[in-house]
Amino acid sequence: MLTDVSDVLADPVDGSPLTLDSDRSRFGSPSGRYYGIAGSGYVTLMIDGVHADRADDDGMVTARETFLSRGHYAPFVEAVTGAVQLALDDAGVTDDAHPVVCEIGAGTGYYLSHTLDDVEGARGVGIDLSVPAAERLAACHPRVGAVVADVRRRLPLRDSSVDVLTVVFAPSNPAEFARVLKPGGQVVVLTAEVGHLSELREPLGILDVPEGETEKAIEQAAEWFDTVCEPELVEFTMRLDQESIATQTGMSPSARHIPADVLAERAARIPEHMTLTARATITRLQLR
Repeated sequence: MLTDVSDVLADPVDGSPLTLDSDRSRFGSPSGRYYGIAGSGYVTLMIDGVHADRADDDGMVTARETFLSRGHYAPFVEAVTGAVQLALDDAGVTDDAHPVVCEIGAGTGYYLSHTLDDVEGARGVGIDLSVPAAERLAACHPRVGAVVADVRRRLPLRDSSVDVLTVVFAPSNPAEFARVLKPGGQVVVLTAEVGHLSELREPLGILDVPEGETEKAIEQAAEWFDTVCEPELVEFTMRLDQESIATQTGMSPSARHIPADVLAERAARIPEHMTLTARATITRLQLR
């Protein structure tokens, strides 16, 4: 809930600390700005409104929720959670602490809720640009606070307030990550690799993942972060039916670039079941 992480949130305009009103219906800043909490439990902390053209719509969010709930990406989830545990251990966070884990581009909260289940007492902040995602994110776990914000802008988080940041197939903002992390904090990044779901590229007309995405992320963060260890490849196969393939495609960027009826027509022509290869690299970056 947002009340559990109210000591972490900040005004997106000037970074001043937000405080919860006595009736718990809105946050206010010393600058006189107020941000109402939606009925479903999320708060929008943005300067210039929601960019609907870049945010996942309800159809994409529903597809993501359906696909992930079937456990197809379980190895990715386990890898992210394991990396968070290692990051907390490296920082010397004790078992009786209540660390803050913030996921950037948290979507429906599937990854974040799993991490909170594994890290006893941890508090979660999920940030996403999508309102439909935030509605689900707010209900994904009792210790998650859901925030609608643009991660490419100033993060609505206080300086040195977060123990670990996770970025799962989402945009990055290294300068802001460095600002909001506590000393010794880490960023856990999961980046798709060349060959990820490559079996679908030809039948569905989807572009492959560009080469060097992990190296690019490390280079962009090099001013503020060092790699903790060698990036680790997470690779596995999945046998999916047509419906699962459709939901996976529906939650991906392809859903924005290929008309839904065209995607549906192409998906209907693929075999009833396909074995697909999932490939991504997990990287831990430590604040200097």
